[in-house]
Amino acid sequence: MAWPVLVFDIESIPDLPGLKLLRGLPPSTSDDEVYAIEMAERKEAGKSDFMPLHLQRILVISCVFRNAEGLKVHSFVDREADGTSQEGKIIQAFFNSIEKHVPQLVSWNGGGFDLPVLHYRGLRHGVVANKYWDLGEDDREFKWNNYISRYHMRHLDLMDLLAMYQPRASAPLDAMAKLCGFPGKLGMDGSQVYSAYRDGKLEDIRRYCETDVMNTYLVYCRFQMMRGGFTEAEYEREIAYVKETLAGNAEPHWQEYMSAWV
Repeated sequence: MAWPVLVFDIESIPDLPGLKLLRGLPPSTSDDEVYAIEMAERKEAGKSDFMPLHLQRILVISCVFRNAEGLKVHSFVDREADGTSQEGKIIQAFFNSIEKHVPQLVSWNGGGFDLPVLHYRGLRHGVVANKYWDLGEDDREFKWNNYISRYHMRHLDLMDLLAMYQPRASAPLDAMAKLCGFPGKLGMDGSQVYSAYRDGKLEDIRRYCETDVMNTYLVYCRFQMMRGGFTEAEYEREIAYVKETLAGNAEPHWQEYMSAWV
């Protein structure tokens, strides 16, 4: 399997300032009022409370980065300096890592959710990502294998590929991780992120996102063995290396993750 590999996952909340702007509401309208108005209208219209992708404000981008030097789990977190969102800065930092390393990108439903959200929010904040958007104009190699085209492998959406690009055949990450012998989701799920944010539990969201992206990396390793990118022995060595790396991390979510890994 060729390095470097960058596996990613995002967590987001409703963009209430953006929604206020689009609705033309007075500046004095609180976020709670904006949210209540939106949810009431969506309920009356028979819609879910899931906001459209361009109104998903990114809180956390978690990554597993694996190269010849080792494996690292890290997150770009919007910690709202002085009450002001830093969303644009964390999105730029994520794309900067792609520009620097030009890695194999891996996601679970990244083509259906994470990347479109990153595109819309990056556009809003003026993010620059030349290499990511290259379709062959600057590097001819990218004409045949780029991050954007659905059927290219430079960005591998594992969920989409395993389902043969058929939405009705898609499987949830939590189920597939557990079926493969990995811990699966811990702590919360995506539907609980906004309430956790409102309760001030940003670190809990970050930890949840990191364990989710680790599940994706482990399923990706299993996929690499299936497609011949790993021999069985290489796969076993990589899994042992991941376990060794996580066991040396004292953060409580990794201790819980290792305890759940039987």
